[in-house]
Amino acid sequence: MTFVQLQYIIAVDTFRHFASAAKHCFVSQPTLSMQIHKAEEELGVKIFDRSKQPVIATELGAELIEQARKIIAEKNVLDEMVHRKKGMITGELKIAIIPTLAPYLLPLFVQQFTDKYPLVRLVINELTTEHILAQLRSGKVDMAILVTPLLEPGIKEHVLFYEELLAYVSKKNAAYKKTYMLPQDIDPDKLWLLEEGHCFRSQIVNLCELRKAGKESGHFEYEAGSIETLRRMVDMNDGITILPELATLGMTQKQLNQIRYFKRPAPMREVSIVVHRDFVKKRLIEILREEIIASIPEKTLANKNKYVIPV
Repeated sequence: MTFVQLQYIIAVDTFRHFASAAKHCFVSQPTLSMQIHKAEEELGVKIFDRSKQPVIATELGAELIEQARKIIAEKNVLDEMVHRKKGMITGELKIAIIPTLAPYLLPLFVQQFTDKYPLVRLVINELTTEHILAQLRSGKVDMAILVTPLLEPGIKEHVLFYEELLAYVSKKNAAYKKTYMLPQDIDPDKLWLLEEGHCFRSQIVNLCELRKAGKESGHFEYEAGSIETLRRMVDMNDGITILPELATLGMTQKQLNQIRYFKRPAPMREVSIVVHRDFVKKRLIEILREEIIASIPEKTLANKNKYVIPV
């Protein structure tokens, strides 16, 4: 059995579809199917149940695929060792990032990184924390950028920076007159929140102690899918939302006038690179970490972890 066959098998398991796996591997579907069939003949087992849609692994196939992922991971370690010895920075880095970080953090470093390291291919997907952890454990992504601490077994966290949480207040809201905010200044019935599944929502619930709120009305029941939607709802209606610090970088002066800081110590969210304990591509990840930190505004890098809101 060859490394190529193992990579094709892993791709089918990842995408659950032969055509999508072939596209990912830059080969035709017949080529990919033929190589997997050869591997099955050599082993004398069926790796995939092709009668199911989406395609799933057989019971024994699932065990073989798990081992295949380990073999390819070790091969990547060898490749990285050789490249490092030759002074080459090359390879592919599969990254997962949460949606409340992606639109604000990625533009700060991606172009600079790809210009500096043209032989490195970044493959980036936005996923919620729950899905990211599953993909890290299965080896489908090499690393993730998300909010910590998670305290998950087998998961390593490497802090990048602390990001201050800020209130974005409608001019119609009573809190607009305040210089500094306290969490108790926020009426839960006037607070715009992200939908369930976002760790940022959980942090805001913890910050504002919304579980203690006794009543629910229209605004509190509405749940948006993105931070930008929340901001626009505040602009067009009454209310308050909470924004991460990096979300304010592209704001107009008019929008900045609607920002209110919380009284010190300011609430923070901890942003980290997260990997599985058996992660490979250590050199690539370390280089990426250095580039991310170099791209972060000095004010954000100076933030301390005195009041990190739990996820």
